[in-house]
Amino acid sequence: MQFNPVETFRQEAEELLEEIEQSALSLGSADGSDEVVNRLFRAFHTIKGSGAMCGLDAVAAFTHHVESLLARAREGEIEVSPQLVDLVLKSKDQIKILLNAPDGVPDASSEELVSSLDKFGGGSGRTNPAPAAVAAPLAEAGKTWSIQFRPSPGMLACGGNPAALFRELGKLGNLEINAHTEQVPDLERIQPDQCYLWWTATLHTPADENAIRDVFIFVEDGSQLDVDKLHQEPADALAAEQKDTSSSEAKPEGAVAAPPATRQKVISKETTVRVPAERLDRLVNLVGELVMNQSRLAQAAAQNGAPEFTNPVQELERLVAELRDDVLGIRMLPIGTLFGRFQRLVRDLSAELGKEADLVTEGAETELDKSILDQLGEPLVHCLRNCLDHAVEPPDDRAKKGKPRRAKIRLSAVHTGSDVVVSIEDDGRGIDRDAVRAKAIERQLIAADADLSDRDIFNLILLPGFSTAKQVTNVSGRGVGMDAVKRQIDMLRGSLALASEAGKGTRISIRLPLTLAIIEGLLVEIGRDQFIVPMSAVTENVELVATQRKRNNGRNTINVRGDLVPYIDLRKTFSIDSPRPAIEKIVIIQHEEQRVGMVVDRVLGTHQTVIQSLGKFFRNIEVVSGATIMGDGRVSLILDTPAVVRHADRQCREEPLALVAG
Repeated sequence: MQFNPVETFRQEAEELLEEIEQSALSLGSADGSDEVVNRLFRAFHTIKGSGAMCGLDAVAAFTHHVESLLARAREGEIEVSPQLVDLVLKSKDQIKILLNAPDGVPDASSEELVSSLDKFGGGSGRTNPAPAAVAAPLAEAGKTWSIQFRPSPGMLACGGNPAALFRELGKLGNLEINAHTEQVPDLERIQPDQCYLWWTATLHTPADENAIRDVFIFVEDGSQLDVDKLHQEPADALAAEQKDTSSSEAKPEGAVAAPPATRQKVISKETTVRVPAERLDRLVNLVGELVMNQSRLAQAAAQNGAPEFTNPVQELERLVAELRDDVLGIRMLPIGTLFGRFQRLVRDLSAELGKEADLVTEGAETELDKSILDQLGEPLVHCLRNCLDHAVEPPDDRAKKGKPRRAKIRLSAVHTGSDVVVSIEDDGRGIDRDAVRAKAIERQLIAADADLSDRDIFNLILLPGFSTAKQVTNVSGRGVGMDAVKRQIDMLRGSLALASEAGKGTRISIRLPLTLAIIEGLLVEIGRDQFIVPMSAVTENVELVATQRKRNNGRNTINVRGDLVPYIDLRKTFSIDSPRPAIEKIVIIQHEEQRVGMVVDRVLGTHQTVIQSLGKFFRNIEVVSGATIMGDGRVSLILDTPAVVRHADRQCREEPLALVAG
């Protein structure tokens, strides 16, 4: 793949823009506002310098105005305020527009925002419109700076040129340089691509520290750069530097070329590698094929009975298992990378709706497969928008009820077994049970005299086109929000549950598998056909004999420790024509808040497998989520347990005795 510096810069800029948004949102409430302002300044400074190097002059020129404003905030000339936060967030959005625009061409919105930045900063931003225009005539009054530069030992190998750096630095003003050679080893041990020198310099210039650091911006990572303003005469500063040099010369010959802190930074930089997502997906697919073929090899070796194959096959199985776990672990990302974007959503939407709300996140370190994270963002956006529009009351209404004026929305993630549960919880008005019931009766979804539990009524919200909003707005009212959420969660092999208490709030719980690439399943058999039931849904197995069927008068229920559990006859559901064994097995699964059994002939044991898609030809088969190839070459279908229950429920409506809920 050909290296594209502009595309690399865009990827790095995306990460910096995410950091800018999070820092700006925490600016108003953070105790250490000075550190947050410094963090924002450094992020914009990096975007400006890298953008200029890549030829994106519009990005660099616009960012310079934001940087000038933040520089004044660092000096205390501008007070940190909500208006400053708004300008920083708008600037972040504008930079993103410029990055995605053809050739980074600015539009009218850039000029408008630049005017707002200059107006807020008292006109300070127009002085240096281009990042390169930092030098001023030497006749102007300037400052004296002490500069110490210890480059990374590998700077030369990466194309760095210290001489070019100091030529560029000399353009800013009067420059005096001292090179330090005490770390240069003997001739026999010198490596030509390593840098053993370090430098101290004194610079008299009208430019600020920002302009000086701009010179070193592309070699600063892995290097040590100290820039200090001198309050003494340059001669005194040089004497102090020479004193520091003499103490440095007392070090043993052949000392390391960089201090420990610098070396540690270099190591952490080199351990992060940016890899395109499609390469990871291809790697996972190859590992999946390797796992299946290793399983077939193990079964063939067992059938052959050759003892010389036993140890190599077992060792291969161990290595493939480690490789599979490591490759799948590469795709696991902390869910905090997804949570971070919702702070801005809650802030902007609260202002639009005239409400006050804070988003609190928990469990940001919880890891999920990247393929799930990519598809989870939209459902969570729908949930948060509905939460702010329907659940959170206006500040005055909350005050009358004795609640804080600012609502609290809690977004959390936690591991539970082999799943991750993501919850959205608010302290708002809760779901209006009567309004939901009335709307359902109006749309003829339920009978007027239907006796429904709270859970059944809350689940009506998940039906297509259902909404209790009195008018359609930009936020909600069309009835597509929660229906879209439910559909997307089902596609991710997850489940969604609603709970609410009037006047106290609502909780939406989304249960998701850790990964979509591999599944821990229970291998079962019906006749000669094998199926895999996801272990995350299985609670226990019980036996079913013919006398128990007769005892319940044909009703598909079984008594499990005093609880009446309905079950699905998979042989009948899948139209499998084979004789029943004398003793069958019931695999009991947890479906939402109810236990449901599935009748099979035999339970063969647990089986960890890589999921393979069935392809477009079988895309309308709803009861199966995928397939896998077993060791003997046969294909086993992976059951989508919620879909199996829904399919059986439809059969139950046609044949009332097929499934009776307990």
